[in-house]
Amino acid sequence: MNLDYTLLHGDAFALVQTLDDASVQLTITSPPYNIGKVYEKRTNLASYLKHYETFARHLFLKSADGASICWQVGNYIETGEVYPLDIYFYDIFKDAGFKLRNRIVWHFEHGLHANRRLSGRYETILWFTKGDNYKFNLDPIRVPAKYPGKLAFKGPNKGKPTGNPLGKNPSDFWHVVADDWDSGVWNIPNVKANHPEKTEHPCQFPVELVQRCIAALTEEGDLVLDPFLGVGSSAIAALMHARRFVGFERDSNYLTVAEQRINAFKAGSLRLRPLGRPIHQPTGAERVARVPIEWLSEQTQGHDTKVP
Repeated sequence: MNLDYTLLHGDAFALVQTLDDASVQLTITSPPYNIGKVYEKRTNLASYLKHYETFARHLFLKSADGASICWQVGNYIETGEVYPLDIYFYDIFKDAGFKLRNRIVWHFEHGLHANRRLSGRYETILWFTKGDNYKFNLDPIRVPAKYPGKLAFKGPNKGKPTGNPLGKNPSDFWHVVADDWDSGVWNIPNVKANHPEKTEHPCQFPVELVQRCIAALTEEGDLVLDPFLGVGSSAIAALMHARRFVGFERDSNYLTVAEQRINAFKAGSLRLRPLGRPIHQPTGAERVARVPIEWLSEQTQGHDTKVP
């Protein structure tokens, strides 16, 4: 298998400048959220965002005409207050010259628990393009139409099917893949303990999420960049679809894991969650879905039960 990829150890803000101008067709990444994970140094929100202003301009320079950026972020939280990072990054990338095409909501069932606000169950992907003549391949990511037999009732195509035989355009709401192919919602589980792709990284990209962006926004041979590589999920997705790839990672341990996963992929032994597979339903789901006996005690009967 001829795989064209480069993984570099170092700081993304410096390494991005080493790329050839107008060489990248897709930048897809999930940058550190400034929330104190082991791979980042927490700072105030203004300083964190300021750091990306120059970086976004570098990405514009390195992106080919018609190239895309998929920038996946969640929330920054300070003293209990939520700051949605996609709102702040919109201005940064807009000022750098990019245009927003979709704000994609990625919903998952297992996320941040909270007891003084609603639990976090989604993050967002900002899809930007460089210019208006951008690549968008809809056919590889179509989902089955809900009413494939629907016919036009007027006009020149009266009595003819109104849809596309390959399926319909999926929505910008990607749900974490119960009735994925029926609903048109993209249901992609985040990588938790029982996920087949799980490694030591605490905020790992699911390969399935990257695959869909790559299939829609690039073609074979295009260069895909992930400046915050982590353990290499984006690299694997790119190589699965015959794209060239370059990734940056400053944590040497994560870079080692990324290389190991790529080698396992080349050997055919890497465990991956197949695109479109339904969400796993655990054995004994009926039992764990049952209300506990303790909640049905005399003290709680007739009262609203509070769940922490």
